[in-house]
Amino acid sequence: MTNDVNRVAHADLVRFITSAYHAVGIPAADAEKAAELMAASDISGADGHGVFRLPQYIRRIKAGRLNTRPDIKIIRQAKATALVDGDNGLGSLVVSRAVEEAIALARDNGVGWVGTRNGNHAGAAAVYAAMPLQHDMIGLYFAVGNANHLPPWGGIDMLLSTNPIAVAVPALAEPPLILDMATTVAAYGKVKVAAQQGKTMPEGWMIDRQGNPLTDLNRADDGFLLPIGGYKGAALALMFGLLAGTLNGAAKGADVVDFNKDDTTPTNTGQAICVLDIKAFAEPLAFKRQVDAVIRQLHGSALLPGFDRIRLPGEDRHQRIEERRAHGIPIPPELRAALDKMAADLAIPPLFA
Repeated sequence: MTNDVNRVAHADLVRFITSAYHAVGIPAADAEKAAELMAASDISGADGHGVFRLPQYIRRIKAGRLNTRPDIKIIRQAKATALVDGDNGLGSLVVSRAVEEAIALARDNGVGWVGTRNGNHAGAAAVYAAMPLQHDMIGLYFAVGNANHLPPWGGIDMLLSTNPIAVAVPALAEPPLILDMATTVAAYGKVKVAAQQGKTMPEGWMIDRQGNPLTDLNRADDGFLLPIGGYKGAALALMFGLLAGTLNGAAKGADVVDFNKDDTTPTNTGQAICVLDIKAFAEPLAFKRQVDAVIRQLHGSALLPGFDRIRLPGEDRHQRIEERRAHGIPIPPELRAALDKMAADLAIPPLFA
């Protein structure tokens, strides 16, 4: 542990998550792997997708509606593509299996595209898009969100989700460029974190069914999230959902289960990962040097009034990882209380023993 009672060392967080998963019947190796993937969200600052979600996952497991010993397997395969059936297992295990397969396919073919079905919520998209970086590869990740909070543009029936995309591109001396974004102005995880901490939503995240700004978190069910870029964001949500859901035989549209409210219905969550092997297009070292050059050109841009720097995707994430590795991962009091209650229910040591 760190000296700050509000922060926890990364290794201690992984151990705590592993203990919780193991306590509800997940085998030791799977529990540790899933814990590391969950904590990867926390250490990168994706606080709405890390240990914050653990009590919710545990409830679904204890209800017997998530398979603790899934047979995650490839059910269709072509030269550079595959479809993974997650057998209703932990989303992190399903998606990481898909990424591993996509990396292998890209190594053999230059590109690998793998879809998933019968999975579950898997945490922050960037965690999976970034996995190919260590292989000198580029990762693209798409997902169908685990609840519909977005209507088609101009409608009020929530038939679309936040359907995120993440793209990770390696650099050489500079931090990798990593885009991780929902197709809505805010991911619903941010709404849930704000609600747990008793905050109000910023205006512009949600509107009610009359089109008025909605900032009261107690009324979140009375409205819906706003898409990025108006109709363009709603169109992206639709198209990403087709790639990650419909193409894979996973839930899409009205079939999406709101796992924030429903702990018992299988979600059949769909994701897709595309991996590009850089050496199929360019010499990897030269490419990464060119990415460095692009980054430095952008950083050298003259600034508009009111701006102190050029921010590129992945830079803040990189800084948060460095800061949290050194000083620990912050755990707000409200989250600590929820985790303490879960630990007591599971008869495991609390996070802050």
